Amino acid sequence: MKKRVTGIGGLFFKTKDPKASKKWYKKHLGFNTDDYGCTFWWKDKEGKDCSTQWSPFAEDTKYYEPSKKDFMFNYRVENLKDLLVTLKEEGVTIVGEMEEYDYGKFGWILDNESNKIELWEPIDQAFK
Repeated sequence: MKKRVTGIGGLFFKTKDPKASKKWYKKHLGFNTDDYGCTFWWKDKEGKDCSTQWSPFAEDTKYYEPSKKDFMFNYRVENLKDLLVTLKEEGVTIVGEMEEYDYGKFGWILDNESNKIELWEPIDQAFK
């Protein structure tokens, strides 16, 4: 396996009022927010368009479970299917099954402190 994590795919956090948080970040920090939060565009070393997602979630979201934290990191990966096999062989806890969408593949693991981590093999072109 060449690479595992290639970058940060997203920063997700719980908030009492996601709409108010998006509005605040738009007004004070210039985030270009939408229903999901804000997508930041950048170029990788090869000059390909890549994205990182910033998203506030409702404080009662179940999406981060079984983690008890108020945040979750999403990491961009190169080959999710192979990476999940390797991580399982290494004794890492896999949460649920890999899911595929038109914007990429997703898988979830727990780190050494039971923080849920989302792994994303992106298809950045789907957002254009």
